[in-house]
Amino acid sequence: MTPTPTIHAFFDPATWTVSYVVYETDGSPCAIIDPVLDYDPKSGRTSTASADRIVDFIQAHQLSVAWILETHAHADHVSAAAYLKQQLGGIIAIGEHIRTVQTVFKGVFNLEADFRTDGGQFDHLFTADEPFQIGRLAAKALFVPGHTPADVAYQVGDNVFVGDTLFMPDVGTARCDFPGGNAPQLYQSIQRILSLPEHTTLWLCHDYPPTERDVCWQSSVAAQRAANLHVHDGISEAEFVAMRAERDAGLAMPVLILPAVQLNIRAGELPPAEANGTRYLKIPLNAL
Repeated sequence: MTPTPTIHAFFDPATWTVSYVVYETDGSPCAIIDPVLDYDPKSGRTSTASADRIVDFIQAHQLSVAWILETHAHADHVSAAAYLKQQLGGIIAIGEHIRTVQTVFKGVFNLEADFRTDGGQFDHLFTADEPFQIGRLAAKALFVPGHTPADVAYQVGDNVFVGDTLFMPDVGTARCDFPGGNAPQLYQSIQRILSLPEHTTLWLCHDYPPTERDVCWQSSVAAQRAANLHVHDGISEAEFVAMRAERDAGLAMPVLILPAVQLNIRAGELPPAEANGTRYLKIPLNAL
C-alpha cells in the first residue's frame, strides 16, 4: 500500500509565507519546505521564533529531518534552512539552476571574491524531475522556472508544493520581473502543473488575500484551471505574457528583497564576519 503524506503548515503573518512539514506518521522521516528566519528590516536583527515553532513540532512528533527543501531563492523572506539544519540535521536542497541566480546576484551585490556560484552552499542540487524519498514517501522535484530561473515544485503523491508559481485563484500568479525572470517560461511551468490530475492538491508558499476572505494556502488543479485570475483555462501564453508585463511594471519591490536574496543564495547562512567581527549586508543603490 502506498503511504500517504501528512502535511502540517506554518503561516508567518509578517511575510505572508507558508512553510510545511511533510511526513508519513509520528516517528518517521520528514521534509521541511520553505522555512522562515525572522528578520527585522529596521534593526537588521534576526530571530528564530518562526523556525522554533517547526523545531517544537518536529520534536513533539518525534520526526527525523531528512530534507530541508527550498522552492527557490526567495525575495520576500529569509530562509531558516541553515538554522534548522544546525538544530535538527537534514539535507538542504534546491534546484540546480540556483547557480544562475547566484551568478547574477554576486554581481548585483558585488559579493566577496570567494563567494561560490556553483551551488556548493547547498547540500544537494536537484536536477529536473529528480525523484527522491522522504522516508517511505516517494517525491519528485519538478523544474518550474519563470518566477526565477531556479524554481522547483515538490510533488509528494497527489500533493504539489508550488512555491511562488501560483497563488490562490483570486490572487493569480507570480511576478516575473526579478533578474532572470521569464513570463513565457512561467506560463509553460504553470501549464505543466495544471496538466496534473484535477484532484491534485496544490500547496502555496504565500497568500495575499483580498479583505473579504481569510488567509488560505491550499488549492487544487481543478480550482486553478477554473478560476485563476491570470491563467485559467482559455488564457493564451501571449495574453499571460502581456498581462504580466503590464502588471509587473507597476509592482513595488518586496520589502525584504535585498537582505533576503543575499542570505538565501547562501542557503540561509549569514555573510562572513568582517575584521571587526560584525556581519554586514549590502544595499546596492539604484540597481533594482
